[in-house]
Amino acid sequence: MNVFVVGGAVRDALMGLPVNDRDWVVVGSTPEAMSAQGYVPVGKDFPVFLHPQTREEYALARTERKTARGYKGFAVQAAPDVTLEEDLARRDLSVNAMAVPEALAHQPPNGWAGHIVDPYGGQADVQAKVLRHVTEAFAEDPVRILRLARFAARFADFTVADETMALMRQMVDDGEVAHLVPERVWQELAKGLMAEKPSRMFEVLRACGALKVLLPELDRLWGVPQRAEHHPEVDTGVHMMLVMDMAARLNMPMSVRVACLMHDLGKGTTPADVLPRHIGHEGRSVKLLQKVCERLRVPSDCKELAEVVAREHGNIHRSGDLNAEALMRLLERCDAIRQAERFALMLQACECDARGRLGFEETAYPQAARLRQAQQAALSVETAPIAQAAAAQGLKGPEIGAQITRARVQAIAPIL
Repeated sequence: MNVFVVGGAVRDALMGLPVNDRDWVVVGSTPEAMSAQGYVPVGKDFPVFLHPQTREEYALARTERKTARGYKGFAVQAAPDVTLEEDLARRDLSVNAMAVPEALAHQPPNGWAGHIVDPYGGQADVQAKVLRHVTEAFAEDPVRILRLARFAARFADFTVADETMALMRQMVDDGEVAHLVPERVWQELAKGLMAEKPSRMFEVLRACGALKVLLPELDRLWGVPQRAEHHPEVDTGVHMMLVMDMAARLNMPMSVRVACLMHDLGKGTTPADVLPRHIGHEGRSVKLLQKVCERLRVPSDCKELAEVVAREHGNIHRSGDLNAEALMRLLERCDAIRQAERFALMLQACECDARGRLGFEETAYPQAARLRQAQQAALSVETAPIAQAAAAQGLKGPEIGAQITRARVQAIAPIL
């Protein structure tokens, strides 16, 4: 039984990045032999075991054979005679198809010379900063398109090999992408959204044609013009990518990045005769993003934030001109009193939108500070005494609510 650390741990170590997780491959063993040594079986589709002490995953070397469409359509063979090279051959990218013997796994990579198992040129591609498929078997699993795209977002200075891009285009043309399971699509997209440069993921997906299949609502934004005085970049798709990269630059959480991604989807359905204006795009964006979130099974907190950002982002941008009454109405529409933390996330998404424009990257966003002050002033109002006094006068629900709103407006006015 020979054990090797494989995949991302080797890649990241060679790139000088921290290694947080290690995947192990065991060559020349059987499930029975692993169990006899105290390893705990956990794999459903193929033999994977947890180490009895470290709880890290150890998988038996295996091969895969395509049997049906989709990423689950594989027959797996794990046997003692499967070689390490055969196991590495089924992996997606050359930079992920390297292995190092267990004895050297925890040593610095400068001590690995001559001991890296690298049959597919992974070290050379790390040096050249190229994402390249290992073998033509890449085409058998459409998830690999998504994985490559989110690796492009993580390693933003890597390029995609021409032959790999051509293969991905062929996979899209063959209809493989249409068979992806929604949960898996979201899983990979979510990782790419949280990467260093999310725009790269969408650029790769768009270049191979997969974005048109997976997110047609986003794909149609490229080529749609906006008014140049507000958007010097003009193209709506370009604007969306600037917003996404601003969200990454400002280290925004997942829900904010999803809201940024979906806030302008309605601009893709603006009638041509009214362009470059986008009257009513906010409502259209809400309807479209609701369908996207349902289709991809996006988490509810992301969906709910995206809805309110899509609906109100224009009003938040223009809020610097609003008086106390109008600000209070905006806070109520955003549910900023009951959901104060969500409102803070809304303001973050709107700042990304405002600064995700050509030439506006370093521009301040005073609307956020002003609205936070208004929110705090409204929250400072003690509502219980007002409600009690109103009830004593015989007033009921809506009338009591109106009195509380007036008190909040009065609290907001001085800070303006």
